Amino acid sequence: MALKTLDVHALADKTGNLYETVAIIAKRARQNAANEKAELEEKLSEFEGFGPEMEDVRMQEEQARTSIKFEKRPKPTEVAIEEVKNDEIYYRFPEDEGGEEQSMAEL
Repeated sequence: MALKTLDVHALADKTGNLYETVAIIAKRARQNAANEKAELEEKLSEFEGFGPEMEDVRMQEEQARTSIKFEKRPKPTEVAIEEVKNDEIYYRFPEDEGGEEQSMAEL
């Protein structure tokens, strides 16, 4: 995805504080990266355990295609920013327990 300028004021309006918004985006990006890594490892585990068959060009090409498909996905930070922009993240602050909840999908 091409590099785009972000309207940080619009992002800051989501929480009322730019630093809180950045912290929320960072946490969600780490979650996205962990999920993506687990998914990639699961896909690549299908190729483990093959002995001489792994020498087969078709198996190597399939493994390369799987890796390239994951490389072309949007980066976890980009996904997290879009989720914040679209109000798809739910977040709350521990010190606000019992207080009002915020309106975004769950972290």
